[in-house]
Amino acid sequence: MTVLTTLFSPITIRNLTIRNRILSTGHDTTLPTAFVPNDALVEYHRARAAGGAGLIVMQVAGVHETARYTSHLLMATSDACIPGYARVAEAVHGHGCALFGQLFHPGREIMESQDGTLPVAYAPSAVPNERFHVTPRPMSAAMIAEVIAGYADAAQRLERAGLDGVEVVASHGYLPAQFLNPRVNLRSDGYGGDDTARRRFLDEVLTAIRAKVGPDFVVGLRISGDERDDEGLNADEVMAALVAFDGRFDYYNVTAGTSAGIGSAINIAPPMAIANGYLAPLSASIRARVTTPVFVAGRINQPQDAERILASGAADMVGMTRALICDPRMPAKARDGRLDDIRACIACNQACIGHFHMGYPISCIQHPETGRELTYGTLTPAALPRRILIAGGGPAGMKAAAVAAARGHQVILCEAGRQLGGQALLAQMLPGRAEFGGIVTNLAREMALAGVDVRLNTRVTPALIETIAPAAVVVATGATPRHAMIEGADTGQVVNPWQVLRNEVNVGASVLIADWSLDWIGMGIAERLARAGCRVRLAVDGYMAGQRIHQYVRDQWMGTLHELGVEVIPYARLFGIDGQTVYCQHASSGAAMVFDDVDTLITSLGHASVATLEDDLSMMGLETHVIGDALTPRTAEEAVFEGLKAGVAL
Repeated sequence: MTVLTTLFSPITIRNLTIRNRILSTGHDTTLPTAFVPNDALVEYHRARAAGGAGLIVMQVAGVHETARYTSHLLMATSDACIPGYARVAEAVHGHGCALFGQLFHPGREIMESQDGTLPVAYAPSAVPNERFHVTPRPMSAAMIAEVIAGYADAAQRLERAGLDGVEVVASHGYLPAQFLNPRVNLRSDGYGGDDTARRRFLDEVLTAIRAKVGPDFVVGLRISGDERDDEGLNADEVMAALVAFDGRFDYYNVTAGTSAGIGSAINIAPPMAIANGYLAPLSASIRARVTTPVFVAGRINQPQDAERILASGAADMVGMTRALICDPRMPAKARDGRLDDIRACIACNQACIGHFHMGYPISCIQHPETGRELTYGTLTPAALPRRILIAGGGPAGMKAAAVAAARGHQVILCEAGRQLGGQALLAQMLPGRAEFGGIVTNLAREMALAGVDVRLNTRVTPALIETIAPAAVVVATGATPRHAMIEGADTGQVVNPWQVLRNEVNVGASVLIADWSLDWIGMGIAERLARAGCRVRLAVDGYMAGQRIHQYVRDQWMGTLHELGVEVIPYARLFGIDGQTVYCQHASSGAAMVFDDVDTLITSLGHASVATLEDDLSMMGLETHVIGDALTPRTAEEAVFEGLKAGVAL
């Protein structure tokens, strides 16, 4: 049995004792409405507190009107925020968990305005950023004073609401970091010019907060130990600042990256291709130089990894934010030794930060109950337990089975193949995507705990349905690759991604991938074949590869493909093939695009639902629920969510 002694030891920060070392770091949820905490946010944090987290840091709260970087952040600029914060504090404290709030100003890192017009951003100097293409207006001395006062007033409001502390956000290239950065802060008025002057803003923020709050109120600093960008703060510059502030902040919460840079922003929520616990060496180097307690985050998704980081002395607390999004009860399960029952985060970024970037409330592809606690937070036992047949053992069918069985139904799941998992089994075969297979492991465990009867190598037919005699059938039979009519397909080698992943074909030395799907498939096949030595051309029927997946996943992958020499051709609509020549049309102009010397054309053209069973059931008069790709081809997120909804509806 894994011993997690350090992870579950208490820690005292200032005069606050926190029950364990598991931290939910501040992260946008898109749950708040009217810029204040609401019922959805209360229940979201209650779930993680009830699940055993030691400390929750709430998402950013703007400290000044110019801090509104999205339309759905919290604002702590008036007393109107206090009642909502107080409700969150009551909910979290009721389960023995500590609660901090984040104090925030983005500076030049403005994502959107409130009305669709281009916003005016304020920063130390008029230095533009790469990612959002914002050129800010330099802050006046009067505005600097207002913003500093805003930090202090916001901290006081959160203390009045009953929170245990606040965290000043200087991470990811936000305003305090912009003042610290000599390449962004070009001022010469006392807030810039040398290191001491560049630290003056943060120094005055801290001094103002301390003057407004009580002696026991915790004040920490969130900072990127290395912004990992040519124009960002480097590790030496950050270290010098942290040494200068040592002992004045109550803790340092260390991350990496900056929002300003495309390649560096992936550190905000590193995708699964990034190693687990990859920032522990960075936090260890800081902890060796300061007396201030050091927290660290960055792909720490398992308690065993968290224990190793803590026991090695690399940090005093560990941020396990996405792990808690995926499984709010992870701490309790770990504490009780139920490690196999933990639903591990796979860092797909699709429904957590991916939802945020699309303006939707946070969730998780494996645990769609997250962010929907008001609707699905508590399963209601079935009023009349029945026999339920699930046809298909992919993510949709597995989730439906687990939920229905947990509600008390007798559930039989039949999978035609020899393994559970559906297309997730293919996804995990691509470079850097092995962790995606965790969705299969996790859902299989949920089914086992709920008592689902799983039957492999069993195809659901009308005869089998008559034998089992279920009260209802859930059709989760998935999809297969879509076969489009391609002119000249018989003149060359034309295959689909499934055949490539299963090593069913020899693709030769030069391939062209016709990518209509614009998701992980085309990019993953391109990387796999490029690493095998193929010449790869990725012709995408859109304006960029990976257009439909989360930007951090896409951006990291695009960097990899560039390094591997993959040629990416946008706006390329597949037309036909003639031997070793592939013809596309420019999707905008209709002009011909001709590609020679193609040994194999790989068509990533989406999927087609497997719907024959649905037709059979329509003639049998049985209660039927069609979910996932069997309903219409989409992603694992929709499949699992529809599985949850079907399991609840039965």
